[in-house]
Amino acid sequence: MKKIEAIIKPFKLDEVKEALHEVGVTGITVTEAKGFGRQKGHTELYRGAEYVVDFLPKVKLEVIVTADLADRVIEAIAGAAQTGRIGDGKIFVSPIETAIRIRTGERDADAV
Repeated sequence: MKKIEAIIKPFKLDEVKEALHEVGVTGITVTEAKGFGRQKGHTELYRGAEYVVDFLPKVKLEVIVTADLADRVIEAIAGAAQTGRIGDGKIFVSPIETAIRIRTGERDADAV
C-alpha cells in the first residue's frame, strides 16, 4: 500500500476530487494548509502600507491506495492540479506498512 500526499492550489480541489473518483479512489483526507516554495509568497498593499504574505493558502490531500493503483492516482492528481504556473504543488509517495479499520478490525487492503 502507498500513502500519496499532494499539496495543491485550493481552487483545484474539486477537479482533483473528480479525477480521483474516476480512477476508483473511495476516500481522501483534505486539510487546509499554508506554505510557500520557490514562489516565496507575494507583496500586498493594505491601507497604504505594503507587506509581504509569506504563506500562501494551499490544500493538502492524503490518499491511501493499493500499490497497483498508486501510479494512476498520481497521474490523476498531477493532471487535474496542473495549471502550468509556479505554485502548482507537489506530490509525495510513501509506503504504508499496515492499515486497520477501527470499526471492523479489517486490515491492509480490506481496511482501505
